[in-house]
Amino acid sequence: MDHAYVRIGASARTQRLSRRALVRAGALCALLLSAPALAAGSQQVGSSTGLPLPRYVSLKADRVNLRQGPSKDHPIEWVFERAGLPVEVTEEFDTWRKIRDSEGTVGWVLESLLSGRRTALVKPWDKGAVLPIYANPDAHSRIVANLQSRVIGNVRSCNGAWCEIFGRGFEGWIQQTNLWGVYPNEKIN
Repeated sequence: MDHAYVRIGASARTQRLSRRALVRAGALCALLLSAPALAAGSQQVGSSTGLPLPRYVSLKADRVNLRQGPSKDHPIEWVFERAGLPVEVTEEFDTWRKIRDSEGTVGWVLESLLSGRRTALVKPWDKGAVLPIYANPDAHSRIVANLQSRVIGNVRSCNGAWCEIFGRGFEGWIQQTNLWGVYPNEKIN
């Protein structure tokens, strides 16, 4: 299966059409919602954790139900099937977190199914892309691996332009703009 999720109760054609609409709407919403906070230099924090919003985390389990609302009474919309997948937390309510994935899918999950471990997807918006991983944070350094789009890497550090990532069979540096799961210019130590 190419996707890391399963749609509940929808035909494949409806799924594709609604995915495109969700991706576009999610990207627009994220841009509109983050612009005022970035311009003002202020950072929102979660009402339950006091941690910054939005923020990236990863899925802890291989099977995570994404619900329409913040309770088990709300219907399941998606089932993520890929532990380590990076997601963005955009809201908090009690033990529930509203998340968004790289394709713009939005819904609620229990916070116990999320991990603070930082991971990133290699260029998920460009299917079929193959990107070099370098020995150092420099495009003139030795290429140590080539990764296909949608590969998940564990984020060790980012300097604002490059991130050091690792996974099964690879370790090295990639330009930060080629990752989903870290913010532009974000520094991670």
